[in-house]
Amino acid sequence: MDNSVSAAAAAHSYGPADSHLSPDLRTPLRPDAFALSDEEKIAGIAEHFHEIMLLLGLDLTDDSLQGTPRRVAKMYVQEWFRGLDPKHRPDVKLFENRYGYHQMLVERDITVFSCCEHHFVPIMGKAHVAYLPGEHVVGLSKLNRVVQYYARRPQVQERLTRQIAEELKQSLRTENVAVLIEADHLCVMSRGVNDTGSSTLTAEYGGVFKDDQALRSEFLRQIGK
Repeated sequence: MDNSVSAAAAAHSYGPADSHLSPDLRTPLRPDAFALSDEEKIAGIAEHFHEIMLLLGLDLTDDSLQGTPRRVAKMYVQEWFRGLDPKHRPDVKLFENRYGYHQMLVERDITVFSCCEHHFVPIMGKAHVAYLPGEHVVGLSKLNRVVQYYARRPQVQERLTRQIAEELKQSLRTENVAVLIEADHLCVMSRGVNDTGSSTLTAEYGGVFKDDQALRSEFLRQIGK
C-alpha cells in the first residue's frame, strides 16, 4: 500500500489530535494521522500483518489463519486504538448541581485496557477518579468514557494518567481532580524479566487534592489504598 498521503486527503483530516492538551501530554502523531478512512487503514494494516505472518513462517492458507490479518487490523482500528481518533472523544455534558452536593465524588475500579507503545502488548488494570463538584456535576458514565478514550491508544501509564486528569479538569471546569491507575503490563509479565507479581501505580492530583493531605488520604481510603 502506498504510504504517501495526498494533500487533498490531508486537508480532510480532523486537525491536531489532543490540541486541547499541552504539547508534552499529546500522544505522538503525524500531521496526516487522520487523512485515511478507517477502512483504508484496515486494508493497509491487514496487508502488512499478512507479510509479518509470512515472515514468521505461518501458512496463511490454513483456514484458522487466513482471516487473521484482517481480524487484527479491525481490532487495531476499531477497538484497541480507537482512542487515537478525536472523533471518538467523549462529549462530557454537565448538569446543574441542584442538590448542592459538594463532597468528594469517587468513581473507582474503572476498567483500563491499553497497549504498551514500546512493545504493543496489553496494559490491564483499574483507574480511580475523583472530583469535587461545584456548580455542576457530570453523568457518571462520562468519567468511564474519558478513561477509556485515552486508554485505547498506544500508551505509557504516566502519560495516560495525566491525560485523563487534564481532560477531567477541562471538562468538569475544576482543578479539583484526582486520578490513580494501577495496572499490569504484559511487557513486564510476558517478556524480559517475566515478572507476574508486580504492578504499576501512577497518580495525578490537582487543586485541593494536591494541597490537602487529609482529602488525598480520604480519596486513597475510599479506593482501598
